[in-house]
Amino acid sequence: MKRSIIMIDEEKCNGCGTCVPDCPEGALQVINGKARLVGELLCDGLGACIGKCPEGAMSVEVREAEQYDEAKVMDNVIKGGNKVITAHLKHLKEHGQHDYLRQAQDYLKKHKISLPKEEKTDEPLPCGCPGTMMKDFRKSEKKETEETAVSAGISQLQQWPIQLRLLNPHAPYFKDAHLVIAADCVPFTFANFHERFLKGKILVVFCPKLDADLDSYRDKLAAIIKDNAIKSMSVVHMEVPCCTGTVRILEEALKKSGKNIMVKEYTISLRGEIV
Repeated sequence: MKRSIIMIDEEKCNGCGTCVPDCPEGALQVINGKARLVGELLCDGLGACIGKCPEGAMSVEVREAEQYDEAKVMDNVIKGGNKVITAHLKHLKEHGQHDYLRQAQDYLKKHKISLPKEEKTDEPLPCGCPGTMMKDFRKSEKKETEETAVSAGISQLQQWPIQLRLLNPHAPYFKDAHLVIAADCVPFTFANFHERFLKGKILVVFCPKLDADLDSYRDKLAAIIKDNAIKSMSVVHMEVPCCTGTVRILEEALKKSGKNIMVKEYTISLRGEIV
């Protein structure tokens, strides 16, 4: 998959090793007089080590690389003891990597590793950031009748989060889902979005123009489609040309997933009408 990962300029690197202890994942070593990335899956690409390089030999690039693996990282981190584990957890928390933080905490629990009280940083919320906490409203909230929902203007949202960057492709609500992919501006423009498009469906939103790293969006959408028995798909975008990128990204994701699912496409005018 294409993602952010550390790049080391060998011509600039003098092998001082300053970066090694500042990599919270233990992904760097000095080998043959140069700093080396010992495993792509150990590097989260956040660049905590960059500022420590006195030669300016380190940077972050976006390229094809193995997917970051928190379990493999924890296998590596626990060798350093409590202080290294604590530093890694703090690193994940400070960079907002709440999914990986939960994975690390689950790893410690599974392996019965408990940090001494003095080693613990501020306790994160059990779910991580409340804004990224996964919620499945299909199960947790009382269902209203269709008539009541319409008359009361009740939200038809089935899950949280909804922004593609925050979604977990393996969230339970994707299984057997009817999926609707919407450009960010659509729900603000189309007044009846909940009743017309969202009822009984799982929502994915993103902006094909302003969001960064759209390749990662394509890869995540492909994973959602490939790993779940998606029953139907709809894509809703604005009539402005840049918004058709929503369709392009979905088409690329479908191709990468290897699945053949019919997609219903809807275009919304600037005055909030279906074109």
